[in-house]
Amino acid sequence: MVHVKSILVIDDDPLFAKLLEDILSTDGHRVTAAANGVEALALLEGRAFDLIMIDIKMPELDGPAFYRELERRSPDQARRVMFMTGGAVGAETAELLSSVRTPVLRKPVDVKEIRATVQRFFLAADSFRRRG
Repeated sequence: MVHVKSILVIDDDPLFAKLLEDILSTDGHRVTAAANGVEALALLEGRAFDLIMIDIKMPELDGPAFYRELERRSPDQARRVMFMTGGAVGAETAELLSSVRTPVLRKPVDVKEIRATVQRFFLAADSFRRRG
């Protein structure tokens, strides 16, 4: 039996968030969207996701600040993140990304790249859980 993966997409661009939701839902995943980090933290209260896809640049609570708060609140969930960005990142964000060691989706992305990156994430996570 295949476990349906739950994915939280956090992106302030509603068109991009809807695109991800459509693609990932078609692939059999259960997708929830949040427009910013504050909204996402509320969704995470008492709920876990298999993958959290975080846009780096957002209003209210950007990706790096969201990640640091998530790491403080739920270290297990913080290990299930993937960042997304449409542009260059500053030195502090680049340092965070290298320390987290997670894939970064560079926008614009095509459907094949989204699917392949998410699939690689889940394969690596499943492999890690089997070893641990």
